[in-house]
Amino acid sequence: MKRPSSGGATSPGSRAVVVGAGMAGMLAASALSGHADQVVIIDRDRIPGGAGPRKGLPQARHAHMLMSGGAHVIESLLPGTIQRWVDAGARRVALTAGMVVLGPQGWFPRRPGAQFSIACTRDLLDLVVRDRVLALPGVVLRDGTEATALVGDAGRVAGVKVREIDTRNFETLEADLVVDASGRGSQAARRLADLGLPAVREESVDSGMVYATRIFQAPPATGAFPLVSIQPRSHSRRPGQGATLLPIEDGRWLVTVTGTRGGEPTRYAEDFEPFARGLRDPLLADLIAGAEPLTDVHLTRSTVNRRRFFERLPATPEGFVILGDAVAVYNPVYGQGMSVAAQSAAALREALRERHVGSPGLARHVQRSVARATGGAWALATGEDINYHGSIGNRPSAAARLMRGYSQRMMWAATGNPVVLRALVDVMTLSAPMTRLVRPEVALGVALGPGRSAQSGPSITQAELALCGLTPR
Repeated sequence: MKRPSSGGATSPGSRAVVVGAGMAGMLAASALSGHADQVVIIDRDRIPGGAGPRKGLPQARHAHMLMSGGAHVIESLLPGTIQRWVDAGARRVALTAGMVVLGPQGWFPRRPGAQFSIACTRDLLDLVVRDRVLALPGVVLRDGTEATALVGDAGRVAGVKVREIDTRNFETLEADLVVDASGRGSQAARRLADLGLPAVREESVDSGMVYATRIFQAPPATGAFPLVSIQPRSHSRRPGQGATLLPIEDGRWLVTVTGTRGGEPTRYAEDFEPFARGLRDPLLADLIAGAEPLTDVHLTRSTVNRRRFFERLPATPEGFVILGDAVAVYNPVYGQGMSVAAQSAAALREALRERHVGSPGLARHVQRSVARATGGAWALATGEDINYHGSIGNRPSAAARLMRGYSQRMMWAATGNPVVLRALVDVMTLSAPMTRLVRPEVALGVALGPGRSAQSGPSITQAELALCGLTPR
């Protein structure tokens, strides 16, 4: 392929290949558009024309919350996307004003703030981004096509070998840059080993959490109904169990219940409401008791946190970048995967503003930036999941255990202290670094606790309960 002479502009004849047509792949393609003459996205699935499910993304059936930290980054990559989600039926839920949440240490108050979450199905999130990206100049989707091997050597990846699923015909796609965004099933580590590189270090933390999800018809006039969440307690000898009610498009509620080892939900419809009723508070069960179910129960066990440290290889080939779930997957309960993918794509875009797609050192620079974007979310997810009874993974260090105690007191303080609550929401939405949690004013609030302003019960209003045919508690 021809090489451009400088960064920031498209070079005639240059090509980038993105493996994976999910959120991470599409955002990577958006970052590459304008820096390569052609951006080819390949995926072994047949991609639906609308907001429909696909085989390679079974977890899409469960609750997905795109936090404001990721939404703002996607907006910077694809201006106008947030409004398009809303126009398509998504809700922009203010945090914490639009939420009724029982946290590990008590109910959080509903207060106005700068952060938000986009509430809709994962299929709708993907559709809007996919339509935006495929309209960009030079971007081409080849679905029904799987990557089978990298082309090149340990010094440089020069393309990818692909196979058409239907015809089983093979082809080599030459490229100045290959981006692996193929998700949790990525073969990037094995393919690098095939080129002669050493094994990639990998870590995992498995809480044993199982997800079960069902969609309900929401009661009439509940278009502005809050998101409801009963969060599990991780620091207990009992299984961690929780649930989320997510208002989604077309006047529906998507309800996901979760449980760790010894307390898992089942796939049976008759068990769904009783499971929700057995949580720390029956509010969510009360809300769905009279709602019409629209789907069967869908169950997923793939919730392990897994991270691959590609940036720690002694040397990596030029022309090859890995991002998204191919680098790290998180327990979906924390709602961070899409935001990290967005931040990783933004890191690729920033690098391309100064270097061209075939520039020496680009791949290693981007891979290190992806690792930095990954680190905070990884610490949050694994630092919580390792505490569930029966979890599998490396035990936390003494420093991590100390931070865990601080975090628990912070959760308690956030039930009444607005400074602590705001800092917690900023970090959990990936809108601020974890260092925000130890700023002097936050640490003081953690030390003082919630005070007399502590939220003593659910913050759901009488009017909201009445919409669901429920009487005040």
